[in-house]
Amino acid sequence: MSDTTQLLRFITAGSVDDGKSTLIGRLLYDSKSIFEDQFSAISKTSEKRGMAAVDLSLLTDGLQAEREQGITIDVAYRYFATPKRKFIIGDTPGHEQYTRNMVTAASTANLAVILIDARRGVLTQTRRHTFIASLVGVPHIVVAVNKMDMVDYSQQRFDEIVAEYRQFAAQLNLHEVTFIPLSALVGDMVVERGEAMDWYQGPTLMDKLESVVIDQDVNTRDFRFPVQWVCRPQTGEHHDFRGFMGRIEAGQVAVGDEVTLLPAGRTTRVKDIVTYDGSLKTAAAPQSVALTLTDEIDISRGDMLVKAELMPTVAQQFTAMLCWLSETPMDKNRKYIIKHTSRVVKCLVSSLDYRVDVNTLEHHENPTVNMNDIAHVTLKTQKPLVFDSYTRNRATGSFIVIDEATNNTVAAGMIC
Repeated sequence: MSDTTQLLRFITAGSVDDGKSTLIGRLLYDSKSIFEDQFSAISKTSEKRGMAAVDLSLLTDGLQAEREQGITIDVAYRYFATPKRKFIIGDTPGHEQYTRNMVTAASTANLAVILIDARRGVLTQTRRHTFIASLVGVPHIVVAVNKMDMVDYSQQRFDEIVAEYRQFAAQLNLHEVTFIPLSALVGDMVVERGEAMDWYQGPTLMDKLESVVIDQDVNTRDFRFPVQWVCRPQTGEHHDFRGFMGRIEAGQVAVGDEVTLLPAGRTTRVKDIVTYDGSLKTAAAPQSVALTLTDEIDISRGDMLVKAELMPTVAQQFTAMLCWLSETPMDKNRKYIIKHTSRVVKCLVSSLDYRVDVNTLEHHENPTVNMNDIAHVTLKTQKPLVFDSYTRNRATGSFIVIDEATNNTVAAGMIC
């Protein structure tokens, strides 16, 4: 497995008993990503429980036990690989009270697998999970219609669910939706095709995970370089070096390119692009590099280098969708701290416009915002932020809100 093998992050979301644990177990087992002793252990447990076949859902039982002991994150991560790609699975909780946990996991995902029980069809939870995936900008959605073996592998039933889901999804900003009928218990259309659904000619779930194109998920147009650290060695042969270190969050840059420093507005050119392996002629997202510039400019942590032809917004007031994470409700009369890229500023909630019912998508006016609520707000910051809309750039369009009294993260936001 090469170090350069592409990594796909995806989440699974579904209602209780939709078969998430079995699906993850099936993916791990059929892709030969579990050890013999693990399989032996779950085989013995299945046998003790009087099961005719091995219960692959037991592969995630360790996590469920941890949750019962009070784990707060409530998202289980599983890692596996095939010859074509590396994977990180985020197993997200389905209950409404863990909305904040799904938002956290989905915010970094390339793809979301939304499970639907073929017997029950599209449920309220299905709509909620789809809305959250849309809200945080997950680029690829796979609707896995599970338990097809329980409806006699009916094409008619699959088509009915697809039509119902499409009708709801038309209200949302979804980029790509793929529908796959499968049986996680039997294994049909998960890794192997099986023989029961000859009427379905699309990819298996594993085919889709291995082939989905994620290169374009990163914004390659707009150069965005938030400065994390100003590197100035005080000793040694490089004592005259002055580089600006950070990660390229979007676009690309080359030696000689003209760049603009925001929010100051000063313009200069890139002199060198430095990495641990030496200098580069060009660099692109998501590389971490140090840039040296041709001019002496006052730059500090939190500033951003961009290209003049594709400028972001510089403002002290903006609207955002906010997912409230804290058990303490939002207080409009309090000051909070915003952490945006590498910049930290104080802010106030100028207005609380409405709260979204994540089950029905209805807007509720003049709400209070409690834990797991999602609300549309207007924020005013003490100093200007340099940002894009979240739909344009997930990195420069997202932020977290911190309680300055406790230093706890109380909300995650997406700029409209």
